[in-house]
Formats: sequence, C-alpha cells, structure tokens
Amino acid sequence: MPTTQNPLRDPADRRLPRIAGPGGLVLFGVTGDLARKKLLPAIYDLANRGLLPPGFGLTGYGRRDWDHDHFRSVAREAIEAHCRTPFDEHVWAQLAKGFRFVQGTFDDEEGFTNLARTVAELDAERGTGGNHAFYLSIPPDKFPQVCEQLSRSGLSTAQPGTWRRVVIEKPFGSDLESARELNDVVEQVFPADAVFRIDHYLGKETVQNLLAMRFANQLFEPIWNANYVDHVQITMAEDIGIGSRAGYYDGIGAARDVIQNHLLQLLALTAMEEPVSFDADALRTEKEKVLSSVRLPADLSRHTARGQYAAGWQGGEQVAGYLQEDGVPPDSLTETYAAIRLDLDTRRWAGVPFYLRAGKRLGRRVTEIAVVFKRAPHLPFDLNETQELGHNALVIRVQPDEGVTIRFGSKVPGTAMEVRDVTMDFGYGHSFTESSPEAYERLLLDVLLGDPPLFPHQREVELSWEILDPIIEAWSEFGQPDQYRAGTWGPASADEMLAQDGRTWRRP
Repeated sequence: MPTTQNPLRDPADRRLPRIAGPGGLVLFGVTGDLARKKLLPAIYDLANRGLLPPGFGLTGYGRRDWDHDHFRSVAREAIEAHCRTPFDEHVWAQLAKGFRFVQGTFDDEEGFTNLARTVAELDAERGTGGNHAFYLSIPPDKFPQVCEQLSRSGLSTAQPGTWRRVVIEKPFGSDLESARELNDVVEQVFPADAVFRIDHYLGKETVQNLLAMRFANQLFEPIWNANYVDHVQITMAEDIGIGSRAGYYDGIGAARDVIQNHLLQLLALTAMEEPVSFDADALRTEKEKVLSSVRLPADLSRHTARGQYAAGWQGGEQVAGYLQEDGVPPDSLTETYAAIRLDLDTRRWAGVPFYLRAGKRLGRRVTEIAVVFKRAPHLPFDLNETQELGHNALVIRVQPDEGVTIRFGSKVPGTAMEVRDVTMDFGYGHSFTESSPEAYERLLLDVLLGDPPLFPHQREVELSWEILDPIIEAWSEFGQPDQYRAGTWGPASADEMLAQDGRTWRRP
C-alpha cells in the first residue's frame, strides 16, 4: 500500500532526512542575540539543506518600527554573519518570501490581533496549513502575558487537522515553586504535548552520540557500572565572562544557569538504563528514574564548591573580575563557578560519585563527560614502572572539538618496562565528511515535526529543581563565594572537595 506521508519516500530508507510538512514559526524576541546568532541562521541552514517546506513562514513580533522588507534585511544580515552552510541567493529568495514582521508589545491587544491576521494570511498565501509554533525567546516573567494574548486572539487554538505548539527557552523557573507556576501558566493555554522546552545541549551531535555509543556497542555497556567505574566528571567550562548579561546573570549564577538543566540532563543520559525505544516517552522514563535516584551529600559545605572569578589574564589580555563587571553590585553573592557531588541510589551506580562543575573565565572553553575507571586490581609491575600511569578514562567531548577520547596505559618504547598513559581519539571532523548540524537546527526541525525526544518534560524539570534547591538554599548561608583568578580552573575549595575523596579534577 502507498504511504500516506510522502509517496516519493520510503520510510525504511534511513539515508533520507526527515522533512517538515507545511508550517510556520512565530518568533517573540526576534531582535535579541539568540534570534540573531542562532535561530535565524538555523532556519536558513534548514532551508538550505532542503528540510523546510517551500512555503515555510516566519513571523517576527517586536516593538521595532519595521516593515516586512526591513525585517528581511535585518534577518539576511544576521544569517550571512552566522549561518553554517554557504549562503545561496536562490534559497534566500524563496525563504524570505515567507518572512513577515508585526509591530507590537506584549500587552498590545491590537498587536496580537494583527499577528493573528498575518498568520492567517500566511496560511492562505504560503500554504502553511494552519500549523504554527510560537517561540518564546523572552524573559520567563513575560510568559503569562504572552500566553494570555495568544489565547485571547485565538492564535493558540488549533483547528481540526492542524497544530499549534509553544517553544520555551530556559530558564524553566528559578526554583521548584516558580517552575511549577510557569508550567501552570503555559499549560492553561497549550496542552502538555504541545509544549517544547528547549535545552540546546540535548541537540548537540555528541550528546546524541552518547546514546549510540552506549547502546549500539557491546564494547562499553558491560563495564558501564559501579564494578568498573570509579567516578564520573561532567564539566562545562567557559573562557568568557558575563559580558553584557549582568542584568540576567546576577542573581541566577552558574548552578541555576547550566547545572539545573544542561549538566543534570547529561548526567541522566550518562547514567540511565537502556530505554525500550528511543521515542520521547521511553527516554523520559529512564531519565526520570535517574534524576529521582539522586542523593545529595550529607555535608553540602564539604561536597559542593562555589566561586567568583577575579581579575586576571586570559587570552593575552587583562580582564576584570566579576564584581567589577558593569551592572554587577559590588557585594554580589552570585557564583560564576559551581561544583557539586551527587550520588545515585541505583544498583548500577551505587558508590560511584558524579562530580558536576560549571564556570566562567576558566582555563578554556570545553564541555565533556569523563567516565573514569577503577585501577586494575593487580598490577604485576614495579611501582617505578607505572608511576606515570593514571586511571583509564573514556571522555565524551561535547564541544568544541566534538568526539571521544579513550585513555589507557601503554608501554614506552625501549628496553625497560615502563607504562605510561596514551590516548586513542575519535573526532567527528576526521571521520565524517558532513559537518554536524548546529543544535538549534535539529531542535527547530523537531518542533516543526512534532518530535519531542530531545525536549525535557516538566517532571524532569521539577526533579532537577528538587536536586538543586537544597544546595542553593545552603549556599545562601555560606557568605561570599571563594575567589579564583580568571584563566584558572576554579577556586581552591573545588580542588579540596575532590581531594578529600582521594581524587582530582581533570584538566581538559
């Protein structure tokens, strides 16, 4: 029987990509950095790869006094500056025909009425079929107002045979209570299966490869447990400061900004059991099991660390400390570095600590998952022969040099028996001719397809806050964060945190 999806495509042919059907995107916050550097280029790159329908529509909503043509010129400038694939005039001309701009504020009923009219015109002119996603690239405190306007104007209501979806950028609240309030606001307007919470780290190719590496290879899974693993380190290091983001960052800090979402999601994917399939529900079930099994240290003063970067040298130039950045109060207690130890009460991981750390103005930009294995139970060598031998490790490099490194011991050439650490390296750029899609390409396409495996569910968000809230509450009583010099790897207290467990942080 012929397929009901695309008569020219065999669903069993995995060489063919998934192509979005008729639809459009309404972008709130279209004048912001995220839209300019990530979202607009990702939309163009999807079109350039042939993954968007010819009649795709994009509507920007904002306060600027722009007409459609000026919006197109602004979008083109951003796309040419930041797109991943080569700029093609023919692709741009086809895509730009569907670009519209509506002027208005979030409390402007007339603006949303005009937005509803513009969306209807796109349905008629471009064949978007009544299918539209609303991307809220705006501060969370504006969500209630925008959702109310979407409901009042009828924009959130899907007619039979069509869909309406909403995309939310992190942060998903600032604690458990606010996360639940935020979810209640959004789900009063959109059904739960139409809410897509963006965590761009889950769209990265290497994070996807973690699942393939674990469950497609017999090599790793038998040793992926407490019998062989000593500990796991998950690191997200940035070499930049807060820049002009003081208004957002101060009062949020490293733990809320990236540990609550990015790093706890990486922990869940690293530690979870094999799902029965890779659909959204099966993946969520296993991730939720992991997050619900997390046990906090009894003494948070000994098994967590936090810091603020001080002035120093980085990249050959002198940089200011956090407390000297524009817009940061001189007595701010916001951490720019956070490290925590977590344990999992499961049979697979009992006794294996997971160390999570994130920070700004560190030694270099890198995100990685390092699975560090126990030493061999018996080494038939003299101590002098193995003094330079460390633990075996498997390191998944999430960014910027995506790939996997395996560290193991090998004999040094020569007549003496001397064993030293060496590495075996896999890099995406060396092994595949096609470059990895940008994370937002994958995630935007999944929104248009209605495919939710890479989007955290509300229950995952709540479990993450249940883990982090007690830590942040304890930190509120600890006073000023420890200082660390810009360009180093964090405060001394973070090294002491691992040293008391007989371990050290990796230097990526």
